[in-house]
Amino acid sequence: MDEKGGGLPPYSAMAPPPPAWKRKKMRRSRGLKFLAVACMGFIAYAQWRQLPSRSEPVNGNVTVHGLSVQRLHDDLTTCSKLRQKPQDPIGEGREKNARYIDGHAPTLIKNATVWIGEPTKGTSAADARKGKGYSWIKADVYLEYGLIKKVESDIAASSLPKGTHVFDAKGRPLTAGIIDMHSHAGVDSLPSLDGNEDTNELSADITPFVRSIDGIQPNDHQIQVIKSGGVTTSLILPGSGNNMGGEAYAIKLAVGKPDGRNETSAADMLADPERNWRFMKMACGENAKRVYGRVGEQGPTSRMGESWEFRHAFEQASKLVRDQDDWCDAATAVGVQNMKGYLPQELKWESLGALLRGQIHLNTHCYTIPDLEAFVDHTNEFKFKVRAFHHAHQTYLVPEILKRAYGGDPPASAIFADNMYYKAESYVGSEFAGKYLWDNDLTPIYVSDNPVLNAQHVLFEAAKGHKYGLPYHAALASVTTAPAERLGFGNRLGKIKPGFDADVVVWDSDPLEVGATPVQVWIDGTAQYEHPIVLNKTVPKLIISEESTSTIVEEPVDMNSVVFTGITNVLGDVEIQGGSKDAQSYSAVIRNGKVTCVGVCTEEVRMASTSKIPVIELKDGHFTGSFTAFGSQIGLNAIDAEDSTDNGDNVNVFTRAEDGLTLDTKKLHAAYKYGVTKAITAPKFNGGQTHHGTSVGFLTGATNPLANGTIFASDVAVHYSLNPDVKEAEGTPSLSAAVGALRRKLLQAATKLKKNETIEPADLYSESTFLQQVVNGSLPLVLTIHNADIIAAALRVKKDVESLTSSKIHLAIFGGAESHLVAEELAAAQVGVVLAPLQSFATSWDQRRALSGAPLTNGTAIDVLLDAGVTTAIGLEEDWLVRDLGLLAGIAYANGGGKLSKKSALELVSGNVFKILGAKEPKVEEGHFVVFEGSPLRIQSRVKAVSGGLGVVSVF
Repeated sequence: MDEKGGGLPPYSAMAPPPPAWKRKKMRRSRGLKFLAVACMGFIAYAQWRQLPSRSEPVNGNVTVHGLSVQRLHDDLTTCSKLRQKPQDPIGEGREKNARYIDGHAPTLIKNATVWIGEPTKGTSAADARKGKGYSWIKADVYLEYGLIKKVESDIAASSLPKGTHVFDAKGRPLTAGIIDMHSHAGVDSLPSLDGNEDTNELSADITPFVRSIDGIQPNDHQIQVIKSGGVTTSLILPGSGNNMGGEAYAIKLAVGKPDGRNETSAADMLADPERNWRFMKMACGENAKRVYGRVGEQGPTSRMGESWEFRHAFEQASKLVRDQDDWCDAATAVGVQNMKGYLPQELKWESLGALLRGQIHLNTHCYTIPDLEAFVDHTNEFKFKVRAFHHAHQTYLVPEILKRAYGGDPPASAIFADNMYYKAESYVGSEFAGKYLWDNDLTPIYVSDNPVLNAQHVLFEAAKGHKYGLPYHAALASVTTAPAERLGFGNRLGKIKPGFDADVVVWDSDPLEVGATPVQVWIDGTAQYEHPIVLNKTVPKLIISEESTSTIVEEPVDMNSVVFTGITNVLGDVEIQGGSKDAQSYSAVIRNGKVTCVGVCTEEVRMASTSKIPVIELKDGHFTGSFTAFGSQIGLNAIDAEDSTDNGDNVNVFTRAEDGLTLDTKKLHAAYKYGVTKAITAPKFNGGQTHHGTSVGFLTGATNPLANGTIFASDVAVHYSLNPDVKEAEGTPSLSAAVGALRRKLLQAATKLKKNETIEPADLYSESTFLQQVVNGSLPLVLTIHNADIIAAALRVKKDVESLTSSKIHLAIFGGAESHLVAEELAAAQVGVVLAPLQSFATSWDQRRALSGAPLTNGTAIDVLLDAGVTTAIGLEEDWLVRDLGLLAGIAYANGGGKLSKKSALELVSGNVFKILGAKEPKVEEGHFVVFEGSPLRIQSRVKAVSGGLGVVSVF
């Protein structure tokens, strides 16, 4: 054999003698070196033997490393999915909507006044921002296969398939379905029950891995109520109890066979069945540190700790992303069968990793400047985008911070119109935030946070945004095109164009007008109501935007004397001088804070002009009496959730509101600025919409409680609560016990009256003494009740006590969500009702039979009560609503079918409160009036002047 060829050495039975070098004794150091080299050689040889062959595995299913070939190939497929960036799903070009149910007939909507949702072709971006190119057009809209197929004039029914449904819009406005980008409908089902509460997963502060779809209850009745307000799509978010709340899902509000679907399931409700985009919710600020912070036990206890929680979680997800990318790169380079391990995957961080890969649209709850700034820093550190900051009360103050967010596309601000003051985070806010954001080239979106606000009326938030200066087209976009774009559905939702989903609403009035209500709603081309209730309204007048309406005057100028001309309507209790009520225009002359003339006032105006008194010219001036806030906590509270700013609970004690009255707060300033110059406030029992003690009547504009006239009634009424909260009081384990206790107290008071016992000085302000005044009819008794059965029990108590006395108890109900069920009985007993809220949406069990209004029910509680002859007023269930009292009266007026005049509608928020209580109302002649540009019952009204009995007129 050729040795040079590397053959084996010749075999020999006896080995030859060793060479000379082997016979010599090796030195110790040289031997150790040799041993080390030999060992290294052996290790290298062993590793070489273990290297896998680039050929096929030892068998077809398992690699030489013992790994599943199929799983490795699945992992490689996952690699491509991990690196795939979703795109907004297409609209135009589809033959049919993926949600379309076969067999549904097409629909032709004729004679509509259509809002397309975009400017006319050729409009520049700058002009479009200003609202140019937007308009209502007369058109027919054809829906087929779940899509909008045509938007044209005079579409001939004969040109359409046989069986096409034809709906005559009769000239009414038609828009795309409303989109609510922040809702908890289905996971926070109503009425609220512990067993149905699935809003937050509070087992840990960081839970990006949970999913709202796993808690959505399709049969939550609130979904149907919300849809009745024209809302067709909602983003269902986890709650904000923890920093990372989990995945969210966008759903359409068509549920089951009654709504044209084939099944009742959360999956069937998904707005995009193909699931192109995923969504996630996070939250900064107060909530997480309040829920999780335990000093010395667990965090976060501060915003600093929250930032660490965020960064630490993002770090874990970033590591997973890097490890996955490294694996995918290696598998592509050397072949998947040569990998020694599977693709790194960890379900806990999968969704957060998807966010970092740009596959998830993130929505983050952040109110304050430090929260916003910190989170924007996180976006840049970890390279992810935020689609919107929610609540976002202070974003209008820091547009430059939002513009620093990662990705070059500043987050939108998903906000309320004027809901604030409920906690420290919301104390700094502005009703003008929407306009300020828009003016800074940012995107305002109005949301409900249902059930914080009733999503049925989320459009009303946008309407108020317009009232506060946001241009009309931007206000309507804030609940249509803007949320559609932020959700990634800008090619499918929010516009009336061919190729878009056939989610359409026909309205009975301009959608941004007070009281606007759907006539019909279509989701994916299917009408949602077979026999909708249609309110009796004339052909609507569309809002005409004026440049002046976008002018913001935040603070007024105080004047002693002023003249207003151009007043077209006098709606206050004041004598019109020098002319008839048919006159075209009046003037109002105010000297030294008092009204000296309302009417033609020719001589008074001339004298004022010569005296150089300011003259303010109005186009459509309305002169009214001022409004009254009843039932709220203004005057006893500055920030709802902050104990140090609050008078406190009165669960087991009976107190007087006058003794805790605190003036000069933001809430009171807001009330005064919007024409609410009088307030009647009672101590709370243990939270919002509970009362226990005597109420005080005071002036909202006053700053000194001892000044003459600040308090116009020290003890207006005696208040008790007969709702589920009352079970927290000592000795009152049940509602029946609470009713019985009230009966006993009243009967004891009646007994004392019969005995004519002398009241000791120490008892002059005691509960017993006030109840004696209730029993003798000199002081009203106001009971906070929603449930109709408990209202009936209260009427029985009234009757029981009156049977033992010769006087009548002056009873009133506050709350009254179910009062419509006993309207006749209330009228017969001459018991008035202060509705709070005006439009209940059954948030609690004791409100579950509330009427939600058209198109579901024929009217709401106020309609039934007024028809029965019950004296009715509108109260405040929350303090922030002080700005909205005139608009709430406007809803009753617009949707009342003509039962209310403008003046009687305004009485709902002024004179009727005093009628129900039998109290004296501070009137116009005492300096309580408001001057509006436009009707206070309509959305475009503006307060021009307020006078609150203080001798000055605040002019805007």
